[in-house]
Amino acid sequence: MASGKSRAGRPPKYKTVEEMQAKIDAYFTACEGTPLLDDEGKAVTDKYGEPVIVGAHPPTVTGLALALGFTGRQALLNYQAKPKFVDTITRAKARCEAYAEERLFDRNGTTGAQFSLKCNFGWNEKAPADTDGEVRIVDDL
Repeated sequence: MASGKSRAGRPPKYKTVEEMQAKIDAYFTACEGTPLLDDEGKAVTDKYGEPVIVGAHPPTVTGLALALGFTGRQALLNYQAKPKFVDTITRAKARCEAYAEERLFDRNGTTGAQFSLKCNFGWNEKAPADTDGEVRIVDDL
């Protein structure tokens, strides 16, 4: 560049892992929803005595990305490439994956969970191809 100035990119969205982790924790807390309260401030319960929760929603990778201020899922994945944030983002995505995996055991959530696991986490329904049925012993190095 002729002017001698270096081109600096956009400043990082997060300066510290702790700053990002606080936003991640807030996202997962928001996913849990809040109890519905009556006029007296007491929790409303259903016919089984369980509190009625409003605003609950499943944790998703895209929802996480938006809560962190990214434009979408891909922007979060790109940010995950930064060595400083790789573990933090990987752990947060694993929480979304665990939720989707748990939904596989829930009759109402199976289809959506399967879709999410395939698209976001590389899950595949097909077992690895059996080559020839021969057992091979591999020595540990």
